[in-house]
Amino acid sequence: MDTELFSEKFFKKYGNRNNIPVLFFSPGRVNLIGEHTDYNGGYVFPCALNYGTYLLIRKTNDKIIRFSSVNFSNDEETELQEIFVRKGSNWINYPLGVINEFLKKGIKLSGLELLYYGDIPNSAGLSSSASIEVVTAVAINDLFNAGLDMLELVKMSQRAENEFVGMNCGIMDQFSVAFGKKDHAILLNCDTLYYENVPVNLNECIFIITNTNKKRKLTDSKYNERRAECEKAVELLQAYRSINNLSELTVEEIPLLEKYITDQVLIHRARHVISENGRVLEAVKVLKENDLDRFGELMNASHDSLKDDYEVTGTELDTLVYEGRKLPGVVGTRMTGAGFGGCTISIVRKDCSAEFMTRLTDVYTKRTGLIPDFYLPEIGNGAGKIR
Repeated sequence: MDTELFSEKFFKKYGNRNNIPVLFFSPGRVNLIGEHTDYNGGYVFPCALNYGTYLLIRKTNDKIIRFSSVNFSNDEETELQEIFVRKGSNWINYPLGVINEFLKKGIKLSGLELLYYGDIPNSAGLSSSASIEVVTAVAINDLFNAGLDMLELVKMSQRAENEFVGMNCGIMDQFSVAFGKKDHAILLNCDTLYYENVPVNLNECIFIITNTNKKRKLTDSKYNERRAECEKAVELLQAYRSINNLSELTVEEIPLLEKYITDQVLIHRARHVISENGRVLEAVKVLKENDLDRFGELMNASHDSLKDDYEVTGTELDTLVYEGRKLPGVVGTRMTGAGFGGCTISIVRKDCSAEFMTRLTDVYTKRTGLIPDFYLPEIGNGAGKIR
């Protein structure tokens, strides 16, 4: 959205053109490989997108916090309190949870007027929620001179989603939208928070994100169930050796799972996490070696594991992936995000991209009755102030 048009919407909403709001941006993210490893202490490989959430914000002299979004029709306001509680399933729980984190730290706030605009598709699995959380955290930190570093803002945003919203996500989403770097992906160890910016050179290829347009809410999905299954697997593997998470095991140790776990479902869940962690590390290695074909093979293997071992794909995602693999110029394709809907990420030769989108739309719509949306993203920078 044009920033002048966005500002005009702010003034029409809140008035007082003499008090200029401050503009912030936080991107969405796409995870290239490394799914459901983040909350298992493993490696992920996301990148920030040039799509994201814009926030115009200014202080007021009263004690009212006013929320509005270009994307939603319902405006909300609440009186500033010492501590907030979740407001049903309202979208303002994401920024409100972040505001709560500042209050819990004893940081004194005043009234606020906030207007959000996002060009990330809702429920697409591209981290619209983390983008909202982080842009709110960065803005409030700046406006009130709180002096918190970016990593602390990331942790506060994650706590807001875990404890306030009720979505037990790992730290990958908030971290990647905060620390993104243009034309780089982030190799992140979600246990130690060690990270490395890795250049992404696709040569004659491009990324294509395909949205299934199957709506789902993470809190309504089996995401939390999968996390509990992984925790149970760790508990059983304590008989093997002392571990805190599944990603401490290597691919070579996968055969040991059947010795210590009798539940086949738990074996499958653990096998996915351990093998996926190994795929991330190999994927980063081959990308640095400019071996895009092998990177694509690892993307394909990732989706197969998410389908067969982790069971988080479904008809829509599988149709996009397996039909997409049949098309010319496709180097690799997989689901990205939590699953159960959302998006796929594909690497496709530029000269085949138009055919990819046309033919995939045809077969996908015939199979599911849904019409997919396509995005050709650039890898962008992380969250910050625009003006």
